[in-house]
Amino acid sequence: MKKNSIGLLELSSIAAGYQASDAMIKAASVELLLSRSICSGKYMTMIAGDVAAVTSAVQAGRDACRGFVIDTFVIPNVHESIFPAIYGSNVVGDLESLGILESFSVASLIEAADASAKTAEVRLLEIRLAMALGGKAFVTMTGSVSAVQAAVDAGAQVLGSKGMLVNKVVIAAPPPELLSEIV
Repeated sequence: MKKNSIGLLELSSIAAGYQASDAMIKAASVELLLSRSICSGKYMTMIAGDVAAVTSAVQAGRDACRGFVIDTFVIPNVHESIFPAIYGSNVVGDLESLGILESFSVASLIEAADASAKTAEVRLLEIRLAMALGGKAFVTMTGSVSAVQAAVDAGAQVLGSKGMLVNKVVIAAPPPELLSEIV
């Protein structure tokens, strides 16, 4: 299976989350990447596959759970840095600058992180998905100050267009003490 696309459903009901996951897996040939409850009583399901299969599966999940959908996406040709950032497998190293985008929604945050990574030469460090965050999500990234600024601005534009932007910051030359808080 060619996995160049990901899709996600973020729901306001845990029971509906299981129902959506079932519908998505049965609707098309997709791989289940994440399916779990998140704060605050929400549920998310992320799948991968080819664009048509992911699109079909996400629509099936939406149809199965009308009234509980908070946010959703299908990202064709997802940036390769998204998965290591979600799974927390990136090594931080030195930080020339630090960018942070914060969102009210997991789905919107992943879309913003993908846009950030595709806009400028940055390294995504971590995408934290609504666990112990009151349902919010954030992404951290590093690179040159100008690259991080461009990436943060691109991601903020995605979040702003959906009304999901909580905050965005760029910190030039962050102190080493901040490293313990990242990944």
